[in-house]
Amino acid sequence: MSARRGPRAAHLGDFTVQPRMLKITAWALPVGGAGALAALGLLRLIGLVTNLVFYQRWNTAMIAPGRVHHPWWLVLGAPVAGGLIVGLMARFGSEKIRGHGMPEAIESILTGGSTVQPKVAVLKPVSAAVSIGTGGPFGAEGPIIMTGGAIGSILAQLLHLTADERKTLLVSGAAAGMAATFNSPLAAVLLAVELLLFEWRPRSFVPVAAAVAVSTVCRGFLLGRAPIFPVAVPATGLHLSPEVELLAAVCGLSGGALAAAATWLVYRSEDAFVRLPIHWMWWPAIGGCVIGLGGLVEPRALGVGYDVIDQLLTGRATVGLIVGVLVVKTLIWALSLGSGTSGGVLAPVFMIGGALGAAEGMLFPHVAGGFWAMLGLAAVVGGVMRSPLTGIVFTLELTHVWGALLPLLVASTAAYGLSALILKRSVLTEKIARRGLHLTREYSTDPLETFFVKEVMRPAPAVLVEDTPLDQALLDRVEAASGHGHLIPVTHADGTPVGHTTARALAERRPRTGRGRGPCGTPRGRSSSPSTRRTPCARWPTGSRSWI
Repeated sequence: MSARRGPRAAHLGDFTVQPRMLKITAWALPVGGAGALAALGLLRLIGLVTNLVFYQRWNTAMIAPGRVHHPWWLVLGAPVAGGLIVGLMARFGSEKIRGHGMPEAIESILTGGSTVQPKVAVLKPVSAAVSIGTGGPFGAEGPIIMTGGAIGSILAQLLHLTADERKTLLVSGAAAGMAATFNSPLAAVLLAVELLLFEWRPRSFVPVAAAVAVSTVCRGFLLGRAPIFPVAVPATGLHLSPEVELLAAVCGLSGGALAAAATWLVYRSEDAFVRLPIHWMWWPAIGGCVIGLGGLVEPRALGVGYDVIDQLLTGRATVGLIVGVLVVKTLIWALSLGSGTSGGVLAPVFMIGGALGAAEGMLFPHVAGGFWAMLGLAAVVGGVMRSPLTGIVFTLELTHVWGALLPLLVASTAAYGLSALILKRSVLTEKIARRGLHLTREYSTDPLETFFVKEVMRPAPAVLVEDTPLDQALLDRVEAASGHGHLIPVTHADGTPVGHTTARALAERRPRTGRGRGPCGTPRGRSSSPSTRRTPCARWPTGSRSWI
């Protein structure tokens, strides 16, 4: 016997999508190409500043500031000078360039109608290149998210699109820049879904995916198609025993603890800078002093650090490098980021997580070169960004070690769970919350969309007239008809709605009878006058005057 079929609403479907989505997707294609060009330009600009400052030559190739020995005054003074320049740009250019990019992009989506000023598209990459090129321990991905997002937003403003459509093109540009920077199309789309879109709908997902696809294809011509950090897998594959999977959870928990500690340190640093009796324009220079001191201890902690990440993930890092990066990079990144300078968080998190995993790999059983560093990277990304799927896919696309999927899932999820339990907000959302905007990142279905009205309505509810006398018998009838906590409509004598009440409210307002008192509070033994008997003991207590 077939199941009974209920009425079908022909206008309803799994998704709310209209043909206009195709038009927005068409506009997202050039945004994707522009995002790839912006990523290339930012990387070249970072390389140029680094070469000029630390090697005194005109070259745009990416190079680490600490690759060779430099005079102490250069290591200490370059970050201070870079911070001073960034502070001046923020003071007299645009304050929007302060920070690591993603909170600013999220805030523009939530409160600014996805509108980004054109000058931010220019000042943000320049300030980031100055900050990173002078030794700042930051990444290029945050600035490129803001820059790519600005490109999409400016195009949407020129086309006079709606706020939702501006958001779609803004996120398309941001994700395109991310994909081109790391050659990670799927991770870029997941990052957009988990952090920027605040929805899972075809109207936004399809254009973002299209922009990322175009950006990745363009990246192949501009920067190559090879993975950023290729890891050689043994010919026999990875030996993943139950012991390895259990230790992956341990690696994830330690990564989550480190992520929580680093996040806490970032905002304690920000609190300390806020209490300084000087203008915020000078804070990045003070943060630069912290960077310079750290560079004197461990020069390889300066800059983006792609070469160090490569050594960690391929198992070629020395014990001194592992310990130095784990301690110094964490401290100078967290303390200087609180100063409000310009730079991203992903590359430093990659390095810190890789160093943590490499340190644990010295104690855990050998699986493959850099295996535990990969798990540490995914764990710290999942804990800091609160984006476990992004952490997993990022690691896979950066290394192409597809056989490590299951331990990466275990490590990233464990870190994500512990971080969510320890801290209410991530390094991305805490800054937004401090500006008075609460942000929830939980996706769920509205329960009201899963019920029909007939499933929750009471077919014959009790309806009360506001001047009806209140007694116990009436209360019993009301509770039987409407339940103790349900709303009860209240009307005038002519049926006009007045408001609502509940059986509980009626019971609390009804006058109590006591010894020597009648049901209306009169002394026992006395007869009430006819007029008193016709007067109700209490009027119906009603709720809000608005009719529900």
